[in-house]
Amino acid sequence: MRRALLLLTMFAAPAAAAESPKVSLGVFDRWGAFTDPTPLRCYAIAQPVQAGGASRWRPFASIATWPGRGARNQVHIRLSRERDPRARVTLSVGERRFALIAGTADAWSPDKRTDAAVVAAIRSGRSMSVESLSKTGQPFADVYALRGAATAIDAASLGCAGR
Repeated sequence: MRRALLLLTMFAAPAAAAESPKVSLGVFDRWGAFTDPTPLRCYAIAQPVQAGGASRWRPFASIATWPGRGARNQVHIRLSRERDPRARVTLSVGERRFALIAGTADAWSPDKRTDAAVVAAIRSGRSMSVESLSKTGQPFADVYALRGAATAIDAASLGCAGR
């Protein structure tokens, strides 16, 4: 219950400048599902159970559907640390490895096919890690528990169904 309240507080509370509040679709173990009406998007989101370092922001992994953009199950990772711009970002679920494209502290799948493969791996996996090198050259990994992820992804997809 405490973890559910933390997720709701962390991801559903509207920012002071936000025009429209996020709506919780449910919390499923370590994953939450939400909808954000403007622009319409629905997403499953979690914070890492183990972050690779302290940061000025909260790291997360999300799987989002944006009906207005025709995007479904798009993977987005906010890293726990700023990464070295020359370093690769690799997402791992079990034996599967996925190369992500990345900015300073965010990473995404390079295409829809990779999004679909990552989501399929998440559905059958127990944990996921995202690894890279920090700006100082130190390796780091953010680790996510995947229990509840499939249900949260489904809830988010249903939240935007038919819109």
